[in-house]
Amino acid sequence: MKRYILTLCAFFSMIGMYAQDMKTLFIAMPDQYIPQLETAWRKDLVDLYESGKEARLQNTMTGYSQLSKLTPDYLLLKVTERSTVEMKMLPLVNNTHIIAMVTTIEGPVADSRIDFFSTEWQPLASSDLFTPVSSEWFIKENIDKNSDEYKDALARLDIDLVQYQLSPDNQTLTATYTTPLYLTEPEQKKIMPFLKETPKVYVWEKFHFK
Repeated sequence: MKRYILTLCAFFSMIGMYAQDMKTLFIAMPDQYIPQLETAWRKDLVDLYESGKEARLQNTMTGYSQLSKLTPDYLLLKVTERSTVEMKMLPLVNNTHIIAMVTTIEGPVADSRIDFFSTEWQPLASSDLFTPVSSEWFIKENIDKNSDEYKDALARLDIDLVQYQLSPDNQTLTATYTTPLYLTEPEQKKIMPFLKETPKVYVWEKFHFK
């Protein structure tokens, strides 16, 4: 892992010498990463946002996309009625950065995927940058896992759904367990006593979310 990190830092030291902000990166990103919005439309959204107008345009899926927040290092985009994209510039060394992009789909409850890119929009392997949270993390530690009530409740959690959210204000990533929201209200009441009340919060530390 250390060798990978050193190689990564050397790579970005060579290609990342020029300062970039999220606006520039968003406009320059390849269309394939948000196929609903071509380059010209992304630029139009930025122009509308910076002019103080509603940054909302029809997309290629005949729906609407809206740029909800844009700062020098963060972006929140409502791509469709049921999907959002968040992006965050994260620092490495020598004033270089990578991009974290979280794609969240509401279907019917929120579930997310996180990808990483260079500032040249080259995909990066995420294994050394981020470890997905497991469903077991959200289970309270001091409970009787041999009880019939726990076993009955756990049996209802047969899929893993997690919503990830990047912070616009700092370098954190929050993971919220959304599988319980997929259940009926009576089932939720059975499982909630066994779940932690707070989400997992990752903090970006030099080269990875920890």
